[in-house]
Amino acid sequence: MKSSAARLAALEGWTSIVTNTLLFTLKLWVGMATGSVAIMADAWHTISDSLSSVVLLIGTRTAVKPPDREHPFGHGRAELIASISIGVLLGVVGFSFIIEAGERLVAGESAEFGVLAIAVTCVSVVVKEALAQFAFFVARSTGSGTMRAEAWHHRSDAVTSALILVGILLGSRIPWIDAAMALMVALLLLRLAFEIVKDGALPLLGERPSQDLVSNLRAVANEVSPAIGDIHHLHLHRYGDHVEVTFHICLDGGMTVNASHDIVDSLERALHARLGIEATVHVDPA
Repeated sequence: MKSSAARLAALEGWTSIVTNTLLFTLKLWVGMATGSVAIMADAWHTISDSLSSVVLLIGTRTAVKPPDREHPFGHGRAELIASISIGVLLGVVGFSFIIEAGERLVAGESAEFGVLAIAVTCVSVVVKEALAQFAFFVARSTGSGTMRAEAWHHRSDAVTSALILVGILLGSRIPWIDAAMALMVALLLLRLAFEIVKDGALPLLGERPSQDLVSNLRAVANEVSPAIGDIHHLHLHRYGDHVEVTFHICLDGGMTVNASHDIVDSLERALHARLGIEATVHVDPA
């Protein structure tokens, strides 16, 4: 990404963090003042964007630290660990709101909405859509798919706030609407928590090399030497941007050790230069 595009993406990230944090504080205050579980749950749904952005910024800063004695492969997995922690936190919050909303439904309790709740929810709809439009602009300018996903996330928050606004307007006619909306937002929080934990846990548990990676490895191997035969026993280990790959190749059993070493050495250098991969290659006799 060019420096101008990177600065634009960073501006969007910091704008999102500051704006969502302010919205979270405002919604939480109004939710506590009105006794609305739905508005408080929506506040946590809003702050999830800020938490994700903070994790990304912390992970990016941590990932650039060089390897050391305790972390020979670098610090790239720090972002994954932080992401899982955020996912667990959101899961606990979502589950607690489900319990509270269920208790209110059973007890038939309702919230006392007023002009303040309507005003804050309207502000949330407008601000979140404005953030979505800004993120869409940045996505078009940078060609970033991640930024486009961020824009749709902002828009989904705007839609959620709009639904809560409808519920507030219907609150006087439907006493249980606040608890029902709280259940809806809590389920969204649980779904978000699951996705965050899954995306962080899968690389830590280990992942199967994609077919694209295997094809790229074979293409580089074919360019390095036609003597390289079958590629098998492939293992992938990701540490953020640092990627380690180990695999076996088949070479002529009559080849000298020096000749096979030269081929392996050339292959490892080519993979590093073209794919950014640190490879460890084992030779099997064909």
